[in-house]
Formats: sequence, C-alpha cells, structure tokens
Amino acid sequence: MIGVDDSPFVSHILPLRGIAVQVGEIAADCTGTLSHASGQVFSPNHPTNESRDPMGKKSKRYRAALSKQPQNLLPLAQAVEVLKQYDSTKFDQTVEVHMRLGVDPNQADQIIRGSLVLPNGIGKTQRVVVFAKGDAAKAAEAAGADEVGQEDLAKKIKDGWTDFDVCIAAPDMMGLVGPLGRVLGPRGLMPSPRAGTVTADVAKVVGEYKAGKVEFRNDKGGNVHSVVGKMSFDSEKLIENINAFVSFIESLKPSTVKGTYVRGIAICSTMSPSVRIAS
Repeated sequence: MIGVDDSPFVSHILPLRGIAVQVGEIAADCTGTLSHASGQVFSPNHPTNESRDPMGKKSKRYRAALSKQPQNLLPLAQAVEVLKQYDSTKFDQTVEVHMRLGVDPNQADQIIRGSLVLPNGIGKTQRVVVFAKGDAAKAAEAAGADEVGQEDLAKKIKDGWTDFDVCIAAPDMMGLVGPLGRVLGPRGLMPSPRAGTVTADVAKVVGEYKAGKVEFRNDKGGNVHSVVGKMSFDSEKLIENINAFVSFIESLKPSTVKGTYVRGIAICSTMSPSVRIAS
C-alpha cells in the first residue's frame, strides 16, 4: 500500500505514466494528512477542471475569458472569431495551434518532425545565424542572415550565447557544429537535415525562415505545437495559416499508425484559454 511517506513517488512517478491519482484516495487509510478534500490531482491530462493551478490563482482577466470558452468543437472560422473575442492585452499576442496525434513517440518511424513556410508568415522577424564559409557565407549574408561565422561563432555559442531563433549550417560545417549539441539541443536550435536546417543552399533556407517558416516535432505525449501568427492578423490570414499547418501534419501520417491519427486540435493565444476545433 502507498502511504503518506510515498507522496513524492506519487507526485513524480505516476504522472509520467499518465495515471490520474488523487493523493487523498491513495492515503485514505493513513493519517489523513493528505485527504480527498485536498483536491490535488497528479495528472498532466486530467479530463476535468478540478485540478489546482500550482502557480496560484489565475488572473481576473483570464477567468473572465475562461467563462467565454466554448465547451463544444467549433468549425475553424468560428473558432478563430471566438479567440479574437477574448479580452485583449496590451501587446500583440501570438496565436498557436496544438494537435494531439495518435502516434507512439517511442517508435522512430512515428516521429512527426519537419518545417513549413506558412502562407502569411508568423508576424515576427526571426533571428537567424548561419555556419558557412566562402560563397555560401556571402549568400547567407545577402539573404538576410543576422550572423554568419565559423570558429568565432562556434566559440560565442559555446560560451552561452543563444540570442537567436534559428541556426542553419552548411554540410561541411557540421564537424564544427556537432560539439555544440549540448548548448543548442536542449533549446531546440540544433541544425538538422530532417528539419532542413542542414543544407547546401543556406541562402534559400535563410529566406524561408525570414518569410515565416516554422519547425515542429512531436513531444513525448504525441502532441505537435506551432506558432501560426499574431492576434493582429486578419481572421482570413489566421485561418489560412492554420489550415496549411493542419493539412501538412495530416500529410505526414506514418503508415504504421493504427486508428485515428488526428485526435484533437485546439488554438489559443499567449494569454487566452484554448478553443477546440472540429478536425
């Protein structure tokens, strides 16, 4: 039996297995220090709204927006309009799309990863650095790269500089870039052939990222996330970007996936509740 002294195990191990457990239920026969009334729910995907926010109370503005959150699935155009009706903020919020996929992240042939140039960009100029030399370096600079270099750039990054959004490398630079994996990898900045950031045509890729290219990779739960624009975008532009992203993810369905591939889609902004859309 799991008792009160085992609560660290419950709160840290069980969520990793996707198991929803209330501490009060587990320790019901113990001292009562952790009771059912505590309402502590240890599950990252608990299906109800009963879980407590460990960061404290949500803001008044967020609670007001939450009261407007639709409980049913909506067509994309209607979902975008609902998103725009949430209370505004003093800054231009980023709009994101989140897709829950029926893939097994532990299977190499079911990893969903890639990049896509959105039709209307993302409303942000991305900072791009490039590892290249000779003519490739000159072409990258002409295409608008924020910084181009070799050993000097590698040393700068190794010393902790990561003030950029995208790192691109020519194939002959990977011997220099490889050791930077410890710095770039955890931040999702490591160049990769699969993502298209290891390429001989660095100028073309620089231009794509400056035009609004986004990278994505499924997380450990089989979910894919991406920025798709800004709240200041016209509804039509947001709809076009979201449709382009969803269609591209659908086209990447692995042949080994059984059952439903796209299990859920939701959109949200930086500081708003989500709106679920009908796939």
